[in-house]
Amino acid sequence: MRRAFAALVLVLVAGACAPSERAFVVGAVYPTGGAQGPGGIEEYRGVQLAAEFANAHGGVNGRPIRIDLQRAERRENAPHAVDALSDDGVQVVLGSYGSTISRPAASAAIRHGLVYWETGAVGELDMALAPQNGVFRYPNAGEVLGERAIAFVRERLGLRDNLRYSVAYVDDVYGRSVGSGALDEIRRSGRTLAADLPYNLATVDYRELVEKIAAARTDVLVVAAYLEDGVALRREIVRRKLPLVVNIGTSSSYCMREFGKRLGDDAVGLFASDKPNGATPDASELSAEGAAALRWLRTAYRQRFSDDVTAPVLTGFSGALGLFRYVLPRASDDGADAIAAAARRADVARGTLPDGGGLLFGKHGPDAGANRRATHVIWEWVAKQQREVVWPPELASHAIVPPRA
Repeated sequence: MRRAFAALVLVLVAGACAPSERAFVVGAVYPTGGAQGPGGIEEYRGVQLAAEFANAHGGVNGRPIRIDLQRAERRENAPHAVDALSDDGVQVVLGSYGSTISRPAASAAIRHGLVYWETGAVGELDMALAPQNGVFRYPNAGEVLGERAIAFVRERLGLRDNLRYSVAYVDDVYGRSVGSGALDEIRRSGRTLAADLPYNLATVDYRELVEKIAAARTDVLVVAAYLEDGVALRREIVRRKLPLVVNIGTSSSYCMREFGKRLGDDAVGLFASDKPNGATPDASELSAEGAAALRWLRTAYRQRFSDDVTAPVLTGFSGALGLFRYVLPRASDDGADAIAAAARRADVARGTLPDGGGLLFGKHGPDAGANRRATHVIWEWVAKQQREVVWPPELASHAIVPPRA
Protein backbone atom coordinates (compact mmCIF):
# COMPACT_ATOMS: atom_id res chain seq x y z
CA MET A 1 0.00 0.00 0.00
CA ARG A 2 2.77 2.46 0.89
CA ARG A 3 4.65 1.61 -2.34
CA ALA A 4 1.45 2.32 -4.29
CA PHE A 5 1.05 5.66 -2.55
CA ALA A 6 4.71 6.55 -3.10
CA ALA A 7 4.25 5.82 -6.81
CA LEU A 8 1.22 8.10 -6.86
CA VAL A 9 3.20 10.95 -5.34
CA LEU A 10 6.13 10.50 -7.73
CA VAL A 11 3.82 10.50 -10.75
CA LEU A 12 1.80 13.54 -9.75
CA VAL A 13 4.03 15.83 -7.72
CA ALA A 14 6.31 16.81 -10.58
CA GLY A 15 3.54 18.41 -12.65
CA ALA A 16 0.95 19.62 -10.18
CA CYS A 17 2.85 20.49 -7.05
CA ALA A 18 5.98 22.36 -8.07
CA PRO A 19 7.06 24.75 -5.28
CA SER A 20 6.11 28.36 -5.91
CA GLU A 21 5.90 31.43 -3.71
CA ARG A 22 2.71 32.30 -5.58
CA ALA A 23 1.13 28.87 -5.27
CA PHE A 24 -2.36 28.57 -3.87
CA VAL A 25 -1.94 25.89 -1.22
CA VAL A 26 -4.94 23.63 -0.52
CA GLY A 27 -4.91 21.17 2.38
CA ALA A 28 -5.98 17.54 2.00
CA VAL A 29 -6.87 14.83 4.55
CA TYR A 30 -7.22 11.30 3.15
CA PRO A 31 -6.50 7.76 4.30
CA THR A 32 -3.61 6.26 2.31
CA GLY A 33 -3.36 3.05 4.33
CA GLY A 34 -5.44 0.87 6.60
CA ALA A 35 -8.91 -0.44 5.83
CA GLN A 36 -9.97 2.68 3.91
CA GLY A 37 -6.62 3.18 2.20
CA PRO A 38 -7.50 1.76 -1.24
CA GLY A 39 -10.51 4.05 -1.70
CA GLY A 40 -8.73 6.97 -0.05
CA ILE A 41 -5.81 6.67 -2.46
CA GLU A 42 -8.16 6.57 -5.44
CA GLU A 43 -10.09 9.64 -4.31
CA TYR A 44 -6.84 11.51 -3.61
CA ARG A 45 -5.58 10.58 -7.07
CA GLY A 46 -8.67 12.32 -8.43
CA VAL A 47 -7.91 15.41 -6.34
CA GLN A 48 -4.30 15.53 -7.54
CA LEU A 49 -5.35 15.12 -11.16
CA ALA A 50 -7.90 17.91 -10.71
CA ALA A 51 -5.11 20.18 -9.52
CA GLU A 52 -3.00 19.24 -12.52
CA PHE A 53 -5.88 19.83 -14.91
CA ALA A 54 -6.76 23.15 -13.28
CA ASN A 55 -3.12 24.26 -13.36
CA ALA A 56 -2.95 23.49 -17.08
CA HIS A 57 -5.89 25.86 -17.49
CA GLY A 58 -4.55 28.78 -15.47
CA GLY A 59 -4.78 27.56 -11.87
CA VAL A 60 -6.35 30.07 -9.51
CA ASN A 61 -6.19 33.35 -11.40
CA GLY A 62 -2.77 32.45 -12.75
CA ARG A 63 -1.46 30.89 -9.55
CA PRO A 64 -0.65 27.16 -9.53
CA ILE A 65 -2.49 24.98 -7.03
CA ARG A 66 -0.35 22.95 -4.67
CA ILE A 67 -1.83 20.19 -2.50
CA ASP A 68 -0.56 19.81 1.08
CA LEU A 69 -1.53 16.25 2.08
CA GLN A 70 -1.77 15.11 5.69
CA ARG A 71 -2.56 11.40 5.91
CA ALA A 72 -5.29 10.17 8.25
CA GLU A 73 -5.68 6.40 8.32
CA ARG A 74 -8.15 6.42 11.23
CA ARG A 75 -10.61 8.84 12.80
CA GLU A 76 -8.25 9.75 15.64
CA ASN A 77 -5.65 10.93 13.10
CA ALA A 78 -7.99 13.43 11.44
CA PRO A 79 -7.89 16.28 14.00
CA HIS A 80 -4.07 16.16 14.12
CA ALA A 81 -3.93 16.24 10.32
CA VAL A 82 -6.10 19.37 10.21
CA ASP A 83 -4.05 20.92 13.04
CA ALA A 84 -0.92 20.45 10.93
CA LEU A 85 -2.57 22.01 7.89
CA SER A 86 -3.69 24.99 9.95
CA ASP A 87 -0.13 25.39 11.19
CA ASP A 88 0.97 25.40 7.55
CA GLY A 89 -1.37 28.33 6.90
CA VAL A 90 -3.90 26.68 4.60
CA GLN A 91 -7.41 28.16 4.50
CA VAL A 92 -9.31 25.35 2.78
CA VAL A 93 -9.12 21.58 3.41
CA LEU A 94 -10.25 18.82 1.06
CA GLY A 95 -11.20 15.38 2.38
CA SER A 96 -11.74 12.59 3.05
CA TYR A 97 -13.28 9.52 1.36
CA GLY A 98 -14.13 7.92 4.72
CA SER A 99 -17.15 9.03 6.74
CA THR A 100 -15.49 8.18 10.05
CA ILE A 101 -12.60 10.48 9.08
CA SER A 102 -14.77 13.20 7.58
CA ARG A 103 -16.65 14.20 10.73
CA PRO A 104 -13.62 14.79 13.01
CA ALA A 105 -11.77 16.48 10.13
CA ALA A 106 -14.69 18.87 9.56
CA SER A 107 -14.98 19.57 13.29
CA ALA A 108 -11.26 20.38 13.47
CA ALA A 109 -11.57 22.67 10.45
CA ILE A 110 -14.44 24.50 12.16
CA ARG A 111 -12.29 24.89 15.28
CA HIS A 112 -9.52 26.51 13.23
CA GLY A 113 -11.87 28.68 11.16
CA LEU A 114 -11.03 26.86 7.90
CA VAL A 115 -13.23 25.86 4.98
CA TYR A 116 -13.81 22.11 4.82
CA TRP A 117 -14.76 20.71 1.40
CA GLU A 118 -15.86 17.06 1.39
CA THR A 119 -15.19 15.32 -1.91
CA GLY A 120 -16.50 11.83 -1.23
CA ALA A 121 -17.70 10.79 2.24
CA VAL A 122 -21.45 10.57 2.77
CA GLY A 123 -21.72 10.13 6.55
CA GLU A 124 -23.17 12.44 9.20
CA LEU A 125 -21.74 15.95 9.43
CA ASP A 126 -23.14 18.74 11.54
CA MET A 127 -24.40 20.54 8.46
CA ALA A 128 -26.64 22.82 10.52
CA LEU A 129 -23.46 24.73 11.39
CA ALA A 130 -22.21 24.81 7.80
CA PRO A 131 -23.19 28.38 6.85
CA GLN A 132 -21.31 29.88 9.78
CA ASN A 133 -18.34 27.52 9.62
CA GLY A 134 -17.63 26.86 5.97
CA VAL A 135 -18.45 23.13 5.72
CA PHE A 136 -19.46 22.00 2.22
CA ARG A 137 -20.15 18.54 0.85
CA TYR A 138 -19.84 17.92 -2.89
CA PRO A 139 -21.52 14.48 -3.21
CA ASN A 140 -24.91 13.45 -1.91
CA ALA A 141 -25.16 12.75 1.81
CA GLY A 142 -25.91 9.26 3.08
CA GLU A 143 -29.45 10.33 3.91
CA VAL A 144 -30.03 11.01 0.22
CA LEU A 145 -28.56 7.63 -0.80
CA GLY A 146 -30.88 5.86 1.64
CA GLU A 147 -33.92 7.90 0.63
CA ARG A 148 -33.34 7.33 -3.07
CA ALA A 149 -32.75 3.63 -2.57
CA ILE A 150 -36.27 3.34 -1.18
CA ALA A 151 -37.74 5.62 -3.84
CA PHE A 152 -36.12 3.54 -6.59
CA VAL A 153 -37.50 0.27 -5.24
CA ARG A 154 -40.94 1.78 -4.72
CA GLU A 155 -41.25 3.66 -8.01
CA ARG A 156 -39.14 1.86 -10.61
CA LEU A 157 -39.36 -1.88 -10.07
CA GLY A 158 -43.10 -2.40 -10.58
CA LEU A 159 -43.57 -4.26 -7.31
CA ARG A 160 -46.68 -4.56 -5.17
CA ASP A 161 -47.36 -1.87 -2.58
CA ASN A 162 -47.63 -4.10 0.49
CA LEU A 163 -43.97 -5.12 0.70
CA ARG A 164 -42.27 -5.07 4.09
CA TYR A 165 -39.07 -3.01 4.35
CA SER A 166 -36.16 -3.58 6.75
CA VAL A 167 -33.00 -1.48 7.14
CA ALA A 168 -29.77 -3.03 8.46
CA TYR A 169 -26.93 -0.57 9.03
CA VAL A 170 -23.60 -0.30 10.79
CA ASP A 171 -24.11 1.92 13.83
CA ASP A 172 -21.67 4.74 13.01
CA VAL A 173 -21.71 8.10 11.22
CA TYR A 174 -21.91 6.43 7.80
CA GLY A 175 -24.50 3.76 8.56
CA ARG A 176 -26.75 6.04 10.60
CA SER A 177 -26.75 8.60 7.80
CA VAL A 178 -27.86 6.12 5.14
CA GLY A 179 -30.18 4.31 7.55
CA SER A 180 -31.98 7.45 8.65
CA GLY A 181 -32.64 8.47 5.05
CA ALA A 182 -34.07 5.05 4.23
CA LEU A 183 -36.19 4.90 7.39
CA ASP A 184 -37.56 8.39 6.85
CA GLU A 185 -38.52 7.61 3.26
CA ILE A 186 -40.23 4.35 4.25
CA ARG A 187 -42.36 6.20 6.80
CA ARG A 188 -42.99 9.23 4.59
CA SER A 189 -44.20 7.08 1.70
CA GLY A 190 -46.52 5.03 3.87
CA ARG A 191 -44.69 1.74 3.36
CA THR A 192 -44.48 -0.93 6.06
CA LEU A 193 -41.33 -0.80 8.19
CA ALA A 194 -40.61 -4.39 9.21
CA ALA A 195 -37.38 -3.84 11.17
CA ASP A 196 -34.89 -1.13 12.09
CA LEU A 197 -31.61 -3.02 12.62
CA PRO A 198 -28.47 -1.08 13.62
CA TYR A 199 -25.49 -3.28 14.46
CA ASN A 200 -22.11 -2.89 16.13
CA LEU A 201 -19.35 -3.64 13.66
CA ALA A 202 -17.11 -5.13 16.34
CA THR A 203 -19.66 -7.50 17.86
CA VAL A 204 -22.20 -8.29 15.12
CA ASP A 205 -23.37 -11.89 14.84
CA TYR A 206 -24.49 -12.32 11.23
CA ARG A 207 -26.61 -15.41 11.91
CA GLU A 208 -28.49 -13.53 14.61
CA LEU A 209 -28.89 -10.48 12.37
CA VAL A 210 -30.28 -12.56 9.51
CA GLU A 211 -32.66 -14.31 11.89
CA LYS A 212 -34.02 -10.89 12.86
CA ILE A 213 -34.42 -9.98 9.19
CA ALA A 214 -36.27 -13.25 8.60
CA ALA A 215 -38.44 -12.94 11.71
CA ALA A 216 -39.59 -9.52 10.51
CA ARG A 217 -40.85 -11.15 7.28
CA THR A 218 -38.70 -8.79 5.27
CA ASP A 219 -39.35 -8.36 1.55
CA VAL A 220 -37.03 -5.43 0.84
CA LEU A 221 -33.72 -5.16 2.68
CA VAL A 222 -31.66 -1.96 2.62
CA VAL A 223 -28.08 -2.39 3.84
CA ALA A 224 -25.52 0.27 4.82
CA ALA A 225 -22.32 -1.68 5.40
CA TYR A 226 -18.60 -1.66 4.74
CA LEU A 227 -16.99 -4.29 2.53
CA GLU A 228 -16.25 -7.01 5.09
CA ASP A 229 -19.58 -6.86 6.90
CA GLY A 230 -21.51 -6.34 3.68
CA VAL A 231 -20.02 -9.52 2.20
CA ALA A 232 -20.49 -11.49 5.44
CA LEU A 233 -24.12 -10.43 5.75
CA ARG A 234 -24.89 -11.32 2.14
CA ARG A 235 -23.24 -14.73 2.52
CA GLU A 236 -25.36 -15.47 5.55
CA ILE A 237 -28.51 -14.38 3.71
CA VAL A 238 -27.63 -16.80 0.91
CA ARG A 239 -26.74 -19.61 3.33
CA ARG A 240 -30.04 -19.09 5.14
CA LYS A 241 -31.85 -19.03 1.76
CA LEU A 242 -33.75 -15.96 2.87
CA PRO A 243 -36.35 -15.19 0.17
CA LEU A 244 -35.89 -11.43 -0.27
CA VAL A 245 -37.66 -9.65 -3.10
CA VAL A 246 -35.07 -6.85 -3.28
CA ASN A 247 -31.71 -6.28 -1.59
CA ILE A 248 -30.20 -2.83 -2.11
CA GLY A 249 -27.05 -1.39 -0.54
CA THR A 250 -24.96 1.75 -0.77
CA SER A 251 -21.55 3.22 -1.40
CA SER A 252 -19.07 1.46 0.88
CA SER A 253 -19.80 -2.11 -0.18
CA TYR A 254 -22.53 -3.03 -2.66
CA CYS A 255 -21.15 -1.12 -5.65
CA MET A 256 -17.45 -1.90 -5.05
CA ARG A 257 -15.70 -4.18 -7.54
CA GLU A 258 -14.28 -6.25 -4.68
CA PHE A 259 -17.81 -6.92 -3.40
CA GLY A 260 -18.74 -8.58 -6.68
CA LYS A 261 -15.41 -10.37 -6.92
CA ARG A 262 -15.83 -11.96 -3.50
CA LEU A 263 -19.48 -12.90 -3.89
CA GLY A 264 -19.56 -13.94 -7.53
CA ASP A 265 -23.01 -15.28 -8.43
CA ASP A 266 -24.31 -14.37 -4.96
CA ALA A 267 -24.08 -10.67 -5.84
CA VAL A 268 -26.16 -10.96 -9.02
CA GLY A 269 -29.46 -9.11 -8.73
CA LEU A 270 -28.34 -6.80 -5.92
CA PHE A 271 -28.73 -3.04 -6.32
CA ALA A 272 -26.64 -0.14 -4.97
CA SER A 273 -27.47 3.53 -4.45
CA ASP A 274 -24.33 5.57 -5.04
CA LYS A 275 -22.18 7.81 -7.24
CA PRO A 276 -21.25 7.23 -10.91
CA ASN A 277 -17.83 6.02 -12.04
CA GLY A 278 -15.78 7.29 -14.96
CA ALA A 279 -17.54 5.12 -17.55
CA THR A 280 -21.00 6.36 -16.60
CA PRO A 281 -21.32 9.96 -17.85
CA ASP A 282 -21.84 10.38 -21.58
CA ALA A 283 -19.53 13.20 -22.63
CA SER A 284 -22.10 14.31 -25.22
CA GLU A 285 -24.54 15.05 -22.38
CA LEU A 286 -22.06 17.29 -20.53
CA SER A 287 -21.14 20.91 -21.11
CA ALA A 288 -18.11 21.49 -23.32
CA GLU A 289 -15.91 22.08 -20.28
CA GLY A 290 -17.28 19.05 -18.42
CA ALA A 291 -16.79 16.80 -21.44
CA ALA A 292 -13.22 18.03 -21.99
CA ALA A 293 -12.35 17.38 -18.35
CA LEU A 294 -13.90 13.89 -18.42
CA ARG A 295 -12.04 12.89 -21.59
CA TRP A 296 -8.77 14.19 -20.14
CA LEU A 297 -9.32 12.30 -16.89
CA ARG A 298 -10.12 8.99 -18.60
CA THR A 299 -6.98 9.20 -20.74
CA ALA A 300 -4.66 10.43 -18.00
CA TYR A 301 -5.83 7.84 -15.48
CA ARG A 302 -5.49 4.95 -17.92
CA GLN A 303 -1.98 6.08 -18.92
CA ARG A 304 -0.73 6.54 -15.37
CA PHE A 305 -2.46 3.80 -13.43
CA SER A 306 -3.44 1.25 -16.10
CA ASP A 307 -6.99 1.22 -14.82
CA ASP A 308 -10.41 2.72 -15.42
CA VAL A 309 -11.74 5.69 -13.49
CA THR A 310 -13.54 4.40 -10.39
CA ALA A 311 -16.28 6.22 -8.47
CA PRO A 312 -13.82 7.52 -5.81
CA VAL A 313 -11.48 8.82 -8.53
CA LEU A 314 -14.31 10.56 -10.37
CA THR A 315 -15.86 12.16 -7.28
CA GLY A 316 -12.43 13.28 -6.05
CA PHE A 317 -11.65 14.80 -9.44
CA SER A 318 -15.06 16.41 -9.93
CA GLY A 319 -15.41 17.69 -6.37
CA ALA A 320 -11.93 19.18 -6.32
CA LEU A 321 -12.32 20.66 -9.79
CA GLY A 322 -15.52 22.35 -8.68
CA LEU A 323 -13.55 24.07 -5.92
CA PHE A 324 -10.53 24.89 -8.08
CA ARG A 325 -12.37 26.29 -11.10
CA TYR A 326 -15.65 27.72 -9.80
CA VAL A 327 -14.99 28.80 -6.21
CA LEU A 328 -11.37 29.74 -5.49
CA PRO A 329 -10.97 32.05 -8.52
CA ARG A 330 -14.14 33.91 -7.48
CA ALA A 331 -13.17 34.50 -3.86
CA SER A 332 -12.35 38.11 -3.02
CA ASP A 333 -9.17 37.05 -1.22
CA ASP A 334 -7.34 33.92 -0.01
CA GLY A 335 -9.00 33.79 3.41
CA ALA A 336 -11.44 31.17 4.60
CA ASP A 337 -14.31 33.65 4.95
CA ALA A 338 -13.95 34.82 1.36
CA ILE A 339 -13.69 31.25 0.07
CA ALA A 340 -16.81 30.21 2.01
CA ALA A 341 -18.71 33.21 0.66
CA ALA A 342 -17.70 32.30 -2.90
CA ALA A 343 -18.88 28.72 -2.31
CA ARG A 344 -22.27 29.95 -1.09
CA ARG A 345 -22.60 32.07 -4.25
CA ALA A 346 -21.66 29.19 -6.56
CA ASP A 347 -24.34 28.41 -9.14
CA VAL A 348 -22.93 25.87 -11.58
CA ALA A 349 -25.35 23.99 -13.83
CA ARG A 350 -25.64 20.20 -13.84
CA GLY A 351 -23.37 18.64 -16.43
CA THR A 352 -20.67 21.26 -16.00
CA LEU A 353 -18.52 18.95 -13.87
CA PRO A 354 -17.27 15.66 -15.34
CA ASP A 355 -19.43 13.39 -13.17
CA GLY A 356 -22.54 15.14 -14.49
CA GLY A 357 -23.00 17.31 -11.41
CA GLY A 358 -22.89 21.01 -10.70
CA LEU A 359 -22.72 23.27 -7.65
CA LEU A 360 -25.50 24.86 -5.63
CA PHE A 361 -25.20 24.65 -1.86
CA GLY A 362 -28.06 24.78 0.58
CA LYS A 363 -27.90 27.74 2.93
CA HIS A 364 -30.23 26.94 5.84
CA GLY A 365 -31.10 24.13 8.26
CA PRO A 366 -30.14 20.51 7.62
CA ASP A 367 -29.61 21.25 3.92
CA ALA A 368 -26.95 23.89 4.64
CA GLY A 369 -23.66 23.15 2.90
CA ALA A 370 -25.18 20.23 0.96
CA ASN A 371 -24.77 20.27 -2.81
CA ARG A 372 -28.21 20.27 -4.43
CA ARG A 373 -26.69 19.44 -7.81
CA ALA A 374 -24.82 16.31 -6.82
CA THR A 375 -25.08 13.27 -9.09
CA HIS A 376 -26.80 10.04 -8.04
CA VAL A 377 -27.18 6.68 -9.75
CA ILE A 378 -28.51 3.19 -9.06
CA TRP A 379 -26.22 0.27 -9.87
CA GLU A 380 -27.22 -3.36 -10.35
CA TRP A 381 -25.10 -6.52 -10.46
CA VAL A 382 -26.56 -7.78 -13.74
CA ALA A 383 -24.21 -10.78 -14.11
CA LYS A 384 -21.31 -12.37 -12.30
CA GLN A 385 -18.75 -9.62 -11.55
CA GLN A 386 -20.63 -7.23 -13.84
CA ARG A 387 -22.28 -4.16 -12.35
CA GLU A 388 -24.01 -1.54 -14.46
CA VAL A 389 -25.82 1.73 -13.90
CA VAL A 390 -29.54 1.09 -14.45
CA TRP A 391 -31.02 4.41 -13.28
CA PRO A 392 -31.57 7.23 -14.23
CA PRO A 393 -32.07 6.55 -17.95
CA GLU A 394 -29.75 9.35 -19.09
CA LEU A 395 -26.85 7.74 -17.22
CA ALA A 396 -27.85 4.07 -17.54
CA SER A 397 -25.52 1.62 -19.28
CA HIS A 398 -27.93 -1.32 -18.92
CA ALA A 399 -31.66 -1.91 -18.55
CA ILE A 400 -32.99 -2.82 -15.10
CA VAL A 401 -33.06 -6.57 -14.61
CA PRO A 402 -36.33 -7.04 -12.67
CA PRO A 403 -36.22 -9.05 -9.42
CA ARG A 404 -37.43 -12.62 -9.76
CA ALA A 405 -40.35 -12.32 -7.36
